[in-house]
Formats: sequence, structure tokens, C-alpha cells
Amino acid sequence: MTFEPPIHWSDHEDIAMKLYERFGDDFNEGRIYRVRFTDLLEWVLETPNFHGTREQSTEGHLEMIQSAWVYEWRDNQK
Repeated sequence: MTFEPPIHWSDHEDIAMKLYERFGDDFNEGRIYRVRFTDLLEWVLETPNFHGTREQSTEGHLEMIQSAWVYEWRDNQK
């Protein structure tokens, strides 16, 4: 078993990769940008090895995660 370091709110790219692993191509770019932040927050909190709290969440973190998720999705379309 490989050790995975804990994921925190500032690890936007790591969270985005986990979201892509979880949802794959169920969410395309347009759909990712339409995800409600309340849903995104819940999904981040459910991410394996995530060590943040709801109270530490900010709109800025959610926006960065959303953008990183779009880039992750785009990278996997090639």
C-alpha cells in the first residue's frame, strides 16, 4: 500500500484529480462550472484522505478546485 499524504484545502490540483477519478467524464467542462458550491463542498469533504473541515472552506478554495477540475478533465480528453 502506498502512502498518500493528507489532502488539505490548498491542494486544489490534488482535489481536482480525486474528483476526476470519482466522476470521470460524467462531468464535462460546462457541467463542472455549473456545479453548486454546496455540492462541491460535500464532495470535497467526502474525498478519501481529505483533512480539512467545512469551516475552513472558502469560496476562493471552491473556485480554485472547480477550475483545476476543468483542467484535469481537459487533460484527460486528449
